[in-house]
Amino acid sequence: MNVSIVCIGKLKEKYWVNAVDEYSKRLSKYCTLLIDELKEERLPDNASAAEEEAVKTAEGKSILKRIKKESYVITLEIKGNQISSEKLADKVSQLGLDGRSDIVFVIGGSLGLSAEVSQRADYKLSFSAMTFPHQMMRVILLEQIYRAFKIIKNEQYHK
Repeated sequence: MNVSIVCIGKLKEKYWVNAVDEYSKRLSKYCTLLIDELKEERLPDNASAAEEEAVKTAEGKSILKRIKKESYVITLEIKGNQISSEKLADKVSQLGLDGRSDIVFVIGGSLGLSAEVSQRADYKLSFSAMTFPHQMMRVILLEQIYRAFKIIKNEQYHK
């Protein structure tokens, strides 16, 4: 299975980079993982709503360019579906059984996702009604993907 994470922004802090490296290494046993870091658009100080929308649109165009037509797209959105780790494992497993071996998870920038990216989603996933930094979400998402594969394979993982 091919799992991609398309995300806005490059990780700068060493602790996030180390965490991503660790989960990437763990996931290599279960899937081919690609993390595609896209450029974060500059947002002026005291940006207007129109300027914020323009940033989301520009970032959205860059995200959409990275998604293949046949990919199954899961966007991370506050208003998405909140599911358990077991349900995520079921979803990933079912996608594999359905021959959907190319899954793309999308993490937007600090302003979220453009409407166009949200509309492209096959599934909208929410980890919480709370807002998290997108750097942290990358690590949390990787951990949950790893946990999903451990559940699918009936392998022990801490609770």
